[in-house]
Amino acid sequence: MSAHRSPGSKRPGAISGPSTVRTAAIALLARRDYARAELETRLLSRGFAASEVAVALEELAAAGTVDDARYAQHYVTYHSGRGQGPIRIAAELRRHGLPAALIEAALAEGPDWCVLARRVRRAKFGTGEPESWAEKARQARFLQYRGFSSDHIRAATGADPEAGSIDP
Repeated sequence: MSAHRSPGSKRPGAISGPSTVRTAAIALLARRDYARAELETRLLSRGFAASEVAVALEELAAAGTVDDARYAQHYVTYHSGRGQGPIRIAAELRRHGLPAALIEAALAEGPDWCVLARRVRRAKFGTGEPESWAEKARQARFLQYRGFSSDHIRAATGADPEAGSIDP
């Protein structure tokens, strides 16, 4: 029987401590970056004590290993590069446990969302403008699913609700 606790074991009598929790956290972080709340949830689900997890996460945050602001910036960069809009990205970051202030700051530093919406629309539907309101609506639904706001969608599709004609 080993004196060290493996990260995946949930034996009630297993030896544990902040250094063991820290090792498990680093093992998780070696695979991918995590938000602090997400990492805490993962460690708690592995059976570590909440007090030990809190101590280990404080140490990792003080060392700069866990940084929610950096995580949010990288998340926005990666997902906007995949053609996702700010609404969808913000929802996912909230689900990962990030505070609203960090999310807003990361989105503000992100790309020009109108330009990205145009690029995503062009990649999916081609360079031509939509010729009918039905086609504009179809493209708008696609962009809405991707997480773009109505302003971004109007800019990308050329839809102007004030105009009486289809042409922008």
